[in-house]
Amino acid sequence: MKKYLIILSSAFLFACGNEGGDKTETKTEAKTDTQTTANAGSAAQPTFPPGITQADYDNGLQLIAGSDCLTCHQIKEKSPGGGPPYVEVAKKYEPTEENIKMLAGKIITGGSGVWGTIPMIAHDGLPEEDAKTMVKYVMTLKNVK
Repeated sequence: MKKYLIILSSAFLFACGNEGGDKTETKTEAKTDTQTTANAGSAAQPTFPPGITQADYDNGLQLIAGSDCLTCHQIKEKSPGGGPPYVEVAKKYEPTEENIKMLAGKIITGGSGVWGTIPMIAHDGLPEEDAKTMVKYVMTLKNVK
């Protein structure tokens, strides 16, 4: 069990700690863009809850594609990184302003215990408005099959 946690922790540190702007990061970002677009392809007909627009969807998708989110999350399936699928997050939380703000806060400050024992890392450099836009995108995925 300790080996698994050490390996998983190392993967998180690598995914989130590469701020050097080297070629590895560029390749990872390009792969992430492709993965997000491919995963979101199944969400070609998103459901827009009240107060969430096509622009929120498009901007949220772009923000997620440029982040490390897909290291731990996928659209419909549990990720090897341990995070819940976006579809399950959308099903668990109603798309209220209160929930959007709370989930954006979890993206920024991190957390654990809601979806299991693997903690979500903090993204403290992410602006709150960007985190809210990402959450709004996730909220459109509730009915993706």
